[in-house]
Amino acid sequence: MSEITLGRYLFERLKQVQVQTIFGLPGDFNLSLLDKIYEVPGMRWAGNANELNAAYAADGYARIKGMACLITTFGVGELSALNGIAGSYAEHVGVLHVVGVPSLSSQAKQLLLHHTLGNGDFTVFHRMSACISETTAMITDIANAPAEIDRCIRTTYITQRTVYLGLPANMVDLMVPADLLKTPIDLSLKPNDPEAETEVLDTILAMVKEAKNPIILADACASRHDVKAETKQLIDTTQFPCFVTPMGKGSIDEQHPRFGGVYVGTLSRPEVKAAVESADLILSVGALLSDFNTGSFSYSYQTKNVVEFHSDHTKIKKASFPGVQMKFVLQKLVAQIGAAVKDYKPVAAPALPASNAECPASTPLKQEWLWNQVGKFLQEGDIVLTETGTSAFGINQTHFPNNTYGISQVLWGSIGFTGGATLGAAFAAEEIDPKKRTIVFIGDGSLQLTVQEISTMIRWNLKPYIFVLNNDGYTIEKLIHGPTAQYNEIQNWKHLDILPTFGAKDYEAIRVATTGEFNKLCEDKAFNENSKIRMIEIMLPVMDAPSNLVAQAKLTASINAKQ
Repeated sequence: MSEITLGRYLFERLKQVQVQTIFGLPGDFNLSLLDKIYEVPGMRWAGNANELNAAYAADGYARIKGMACLITTFGVGELSALNGIAGSYAEHVGVLHVVGVPSLSSQAKQLLLHHTLGNGDFTVFHRMSACISETTAMITDIANAPAEIDRCIRTTYITQRTVYLGLPANMVDLMVPADLLKTPIDLSLKPNDPEAETEVLDTILAMVKEAKNPIILADACASRHDVKAETKQLIDTTQFPCFVTPMGKGSIDEQHPRFGGVYVGTLSRPEVKAAVESADLILSVGALLSDFNTGSFSYSYQTKNVVEFHSDHTKIKKASFPGVQMKFVLQKLVAQIGAAVKDYKPVAAPALPASNAECPASTPLKQEWLWNQVGKFLQEGDIVLTETGTSAFGINQTHFPNNTYGISQVLWGSIGFTGGATLGAAFAAEEIDPKKRTIVFIGDGSLQLTVQEISTMIRWNLKPYIFVLNNDGYTIEKLIHGPTAQYNEIQNWKHLDILPTFGAKDYEAIRVATTGEFNKLCEDKAFNENSKIRMIEIMLPVMDAPSNLVAQAKLTASINAKQ
């Protein structure tokens, strides 16, 4: 073929960057575009239950595969997705949001079309999305349309942010040269300014040479901007103690002998807090210093010798170096740092917490015990999603196996996020290795926001483990305010009936309420193989919560009450 349609060009380009599953819903302004998915071998249309869930699913997929694509229809569809898109933008997750819009002739005539505001303004929704997009494009000229598509894909991938691409219904069947596909999209980063980079490296190396008690702290963007390998090399080369933040869970192998735990300011374990805050040099990789990620901004470093490595700049103490990207800086730092650390005498990393003490098998389950025990069930390579609420805080107590990928929306914190994100992560896991497990911990309240996406999981024969923490309502909200308020209550569901209700044939639905039941389940060999979709209802006391969440809730309530 010398020419292909613009719609097919988009999907061929997405396949070239390893995007194989497209999320979204059909609508009359995107139907012709969706036809083109089936023309590209190996590409599939997920077909979500609603646009918000689809946006969450795209987010989960992108965190594993590097980027994702969401397709919605003009107005009603795209606006329904924007909460999820905003979360991806905030948390540095690369999602390309493609919107099927009315034809150019309809827009030019300002026709009073459905899905509009009835005022002839066809740009209003595009303008809304611009506020939560790294860049946007509205295709109006077939001559530069392929270049615009390439630019949008590159920007999504490189910046790990959301990008908006509007495709008019009449444009997707227009033809473009097929030869354009022979030139791959350039996904490489632009080199750092040599002089600025050299100044950064020289300054850091001098600080390292003088330091007696340095540490490495990895955060969310170590994973999002693909510097986990460089961070591991830095730890291996220096032997500095290393720590993660809640958003950084999974960015460092927690089985590494120099791993010391999770740092959350005042909410950290005392030995972790002491180790981090007494350091005389802090190498911070990919920080996102949000309230729930920092124990309500309670970092108390005793040193001003802090180096922050970011995707688009580097900061040393109070000096900022715009455009000096951490990927290149870390690679060169690893190559040069050996001489600077030759006299470093390794400081002991904090010991990890002891395992749960033996208790009678009939002991009722509680959060503190649960999160310390979960690590024994996890396997190397697992994808672990934890919902906003008790799960996102409890997982900080869980010791991960190596190569575990943690997904928790700590910054944006949209309740129900993991219901959709689990679908996307399960699609991604299946594409990488069908034996790769996807495991979600979600509260009974959160589940009610996005439960429909379990239907899509069943439709595609995906096999996640869905642990539903049944503590009878919105416990995180009750801890912050209104412990007995009616607005924090929910209708109790028959969770074990959900999978068959959505049409599952090969499934497992189990309720556990005691430590013995939980251990027996996790020690079962068949249960450990992701051979079917599973829902496990975990029965917990109403106001039971991880200790760090109880403390965080008090801090949040205090901040909310300030005048």
